[in-house]
Amino acid sequence: MKKIGVLTSGGDAPGMNAAVRAVARAGISKGMEVVGIQRGYVGLLNEEYVNMTARYVSGIIQRGGTCLYTARCPEFRNMEGVKKGKAVCDKLGIEGLVVIGGDGSFRGAGDLSSIGVPCVGIPGTIDNDIQCTEYTIGYDTAMNTCIEMIDKLRDTAQSHDRCSVVEVMGRKAGFIAVNVAIAVGAEAVITLERDYDLDAIAARMVKTMNAKEGKHHFIIVVAEGVGQTDVIAREIQDKTGIESRVTVLGHVQRGGSPTLRDRVLATEMGYHAVELLEQGIGNRIVGLKDGKVYDIDIQEGLAMKKPFLDHRYDIFYDTAY
Repeated sequence: MKKIGVLTSGGDAPGMNAAVRAVARAGISKGMEVVGIQRGYVGLLNEEYVNMTARYVSGIIQRGGTCLYTARCPEFRNMEGVKKGKAVCDKLGIEGLVVIGGDGSFRGAGDLSSIGVPCVGIPGTIDNDIQCTEYTIGYDTAMNTCIEMIDKLRDTAQSHDRCSVVEVMGRKAGFIAVNVAIAVGAEAVITLERDYDLDAIAARMVKTMNAKEGKHHFIIVVAEGVGQTDVIAREIQDKTGIESRVTVLGHVQRGGSPTLRDRVLATEMGYHAVELLEQGIGNRIVGLKDGKVYDIDIQEGLAMKKPFLDHRYDIFYDTAY
């Protein structure tokens, strides 16, 4: 291919810039012209783009967010919008496209591939909920941000003998919640994937308080997909008598400078995506399997079911007291 495009779509994630940089520089090193599509599929339909050079992507590897901006595009959910996207690619001479995003972004990439624009998806989402990859770009940075914030919350919880009920992101997936709960030494974690019993959690807290060397401050981590974090906090307070406060970490988890892991993996995935397009191969998702970068058919990848961290969840509860 002589000309390829790259875009970021859906929610932003730390490390997206590292992936964009890798795509641009890998493409240029292989003699390609690289176009950066701004604001995802919305920008593609509106012909918002920049011609990328090696210098254009200089100094972005350490930045959070995405230099290409991002957006969600309802129009791209139907074939009429997808065909309009192909027409823009044809007009601009874009022969292949790298799409950095999540499940919804990959469905659009699969549709574009089916009508003649080879697309390669790179998983960029803090939720780590892409089925066909062990790891998504932004996941590590988001968890480290949670750890930093919760460590600070623990200081004030300890000072006031409180329970901090902390809601972390992840949409309907509890991957962030379980790992963060282990890392901060939380007393409980609540996710959609496993049933939870507030009576049992409260009883465990009371037992810990009444022990010879009693503990009077607690951290409970709740995955955002569970919802009702306020209700959970009120019930915990009613059942234990411990003042319970809710903290929703929110979009702070999406920001910040990406960790080494996110920068390195994003670079590897971006390079692999360009290698596929160089061979004229599209309709693929780049992922991580057994610690190695690989690729899989988009439809096959989207149909897979990602297993939950059941063993890690059990480890947490055997060590959380």
